[in-house]
Amino acid sequence: MFFDPIYLVLMIPGMALMFLAQSKVKGTYRRYSQVQSTMGMTGAQVAQTILSKKGVSGIRIEPVAGELTDHYDPSAKAVRLSEGIYNSTSLAAAAVAAHECGHVLQDVEGYKFMNLRAALVPAVNLGSRLGPMLIMAGLILSSASQVWLNLAWVGIFFFAAVLLFHVVTLPVEFDASGRALRLIDELGILQGEENKGAKAVLSAAALTYVATAFYAALNLLYYIMLVNRRR
Repeated sequence: MFFDPIYLVLMIPGMALMFLAQSKVKGTYRRYSQVQSTMGMTGAQVAQTILSKKGVSGIRIEPVAGELTDHYDPSAKAVRLSEGIYNSTSLAAAAVAAHECGHVLQDVEGYKFMNLRAALVPAVNLGSRLGPMLIMAGLILSSASQVWLNLAWVGIFFFAAVLLFHVVTLPVEFDASGRALRLIDELGILQGEENKGAKAVLSAAALTYVATAFYAALNLLYYIMLVNRRR
């Protein structure tokens, strides 16, 4: 499969978009991580302020190692902010911390797409590992009997769950960013033009989710084309 020219032609756009998205988010993050906010609130303080003002309690705000490893863990009820966000007073820190709080509010409100994404996690974990294995096994065994090609279609079904997960992730992340931008403006966490910096950070991050979904869609399309060629 790795030397299939069709794979290369089909996946180049996906790989290019992934590279562009990663470069964009890293460049934008580094730019606005150097710009300090007027209010001088750290990422941890931004998160605490938002949750307090929205009447949300019982959520821990914790530092986590790495860069851009920020996330909200619904099972642990914890907002985990990377070291460069937790203690930073930059525009990037405010934007990222607010975004994670957006996920907290989704959880509190029972946002349907967030619940759906959580429900898909077991299928994704299984599909991402088992799907490609079943596809390749079905293709190899189909040389002996076309009946085995059905195994490859089962693998495609499993891998489709991966694409569905990434598609469902889009409204979850877009909604969290929208909430974040409204919150930092309404609560006065950022002032005036500073909000544009926060929007730039979150818009760049959104591109990575679009690129990931697009790449997964191209992979699924390739698998379908591969199996169809064996019919």
